[in-house]
Amino acid sequence: MNGKAAAAGMDGDAGSARRRPAVPRLRFEFDPVRTGSPWWMPLAAVFAALAVCAVFIAAGGTDPLAVYKKMLTGAFGTRFGLTETLVKAIPLLLCGIGVSIAYRISFWNIGAEGQFLAGAMAATAVTIYMPDLPAVLALPLMTAAGIAAGGLWGLLTALPRAYFQVNELISSLMLNYIALLLLDYVVFGPWRDPGGLNFPGSPMFTADQSLPAFGSTRLHFGLVFALAAALLYAFTFRHTRWGYELRLIGANPEAARNAGISLNKHLLLVMLASGGLAGLAGMAEVSGVAHRLMYGISPGYGYTAIIVAWIARLHPVGLIVSAFLFGGLIVGGYSVQTLGLPSATSEMLQGAVLFFLIAGAAFGMIRIRRVR
Repeated sequence: MNGKAAAAGMDGDAGSARRRPAVPRLRFEFDPVRTGSPWWMPLAAVFAALAVCAVFIAAGGTDPLAVYKKMLTGAFGTRFGLTETLVKAIPLLLCGIGVSIAYRISFWNIGAEGQFLAGAMAATAVTIYMPDLPAVLALPLMTAAGIAAGGLWGLLTALPRAYFQVNELISSLMLNYIALLLLDYVVFGPWRDPGGLNFPGSPMFTADQSLPAFGSTRLHFGLVFALAAALLYAFTFRHTRWGYELRLIGANPEAARNAGISLNKHLLLVMLASGGLAGLAGMAEVSGVAHRLMYGISPGYGYTAIIVAWIARLHPVGLIVSAFLFGGLIVGGYSVQTLGLPSATSEMLQGAVLFFLIAGAAFGMIRIRRVR
């Protein structure tokens, strides 16, 4: 009797369990294949960076709103500030387009800084070893030398990846330091200006070796290079077969290989173009702004270009806007020195923006499911 009762009780419990409704809950899953993020994520990263940096600025005893207002007016509030912002945007846009081309096929080129320096040194070599060329020959030759040197420096990263599977993050980063040490060698050594009062730099460029400027400002012809590169970038990826093949490689490398597309060939061509654009930026900087090769010629344009490309989501128009805004951030960093803050404030903002961009990309890989 007790056994029958127990069995009946078990049957009753099983029946009630079957009739009990399932409780819904949320499950968070990390999906590395899912790489998309909402369109507003870059804007959220910028605002989050401003908010976090405001805490540190306030902790130093300065009003964050006053600092941001000073940066805004210093970069965009005057004619001088606006032209200086455009001057800073030129190398950022060229390097940003360069790294965007590589990122299109998921090749993580972080060596734009070294490619920029290689282009600057190659352009300067033309002025050192062929000083008497007229402008009609000197400027095209300097431009070609800058593009070729940057492209070849990019190939130093692509060749080990294509044929020996060397991680491009490590090789491109190490090549940045090699280029920087090579720059130090030439400006402190064989190319040092004998009349420069021990200043580490090459002799000043002549008028025939300098890019023409617009009016009385420092804004130079490199702006035309940058805008033309943006148009060519947009046209290539939208309307050419090569651009279609690159998009296919970025979306599905295995499908591209099965379609007969040579991945190694496209990788080499992409890094040749990516490095060439960064090298063109280096040529434009020494010929249009500094008018000499000197120590510290780049304040980190190649690294900032990575943030520019991420903010723009590799879109041509977004690259132009992002480069312009980050150029203003650099110029605004100089303006806050009148408030007692270092110009490195802008670098703190850039680092914070990159941090939140990476966090946003990771957040985009999280999938939320409702399960029972």
